[in-house]
Amino acid sequence: MRISPHLNITDIMKKYNSIAIVGLSPKTNRPSNQVARYLLEAGYTVIPVNPGQHEIMGLKCYPNLLAIPDKVEIVDIFRRSEDIPPIVDQAIQIKAKVVWMQLGIVNEDAATTAQNAGLTVIMDRCIKVDHANHLL
Repeated sequence: MRISPHLNITDIMKKYNSIAIVGLSPKTNRPSNQVARYLLEAGYTVIPVNPGQHEIMGLKCYPNLLAIPDKVEIVDIFRRSEDIPPIVDQAIQIKAKVVWMQLGIVNEDAATTAQNAGLTVIMDRCIKVDHANHLL
């Protein structure tokens, strides 16, 4: 697990509201969908990112981070570890603040790239679990 040193989980979840979920599934039984629903209920703005979908949970879905017209603060990633580098590159381009790789997802090279660009990096942690543990 890696968390950038300048912010802790509670600070991140209190400071940022706009969360793009890369790899969000329309299937309600998938972890990405359950996490998105939880975050919406907790009051966060959730932006679905999945190139195979036009809408998920009634929200407009984007093919990638670069297509999102609104500000994105946290990029929450539900993709395989080897798919992370181009997502991190896009997160840097859109000036996101945090790259969050979900539980089981680790890519040290991409994490280093993100940190070198000034982004906070969290790897191998679930944003839903951390929110529940730190803010409830």
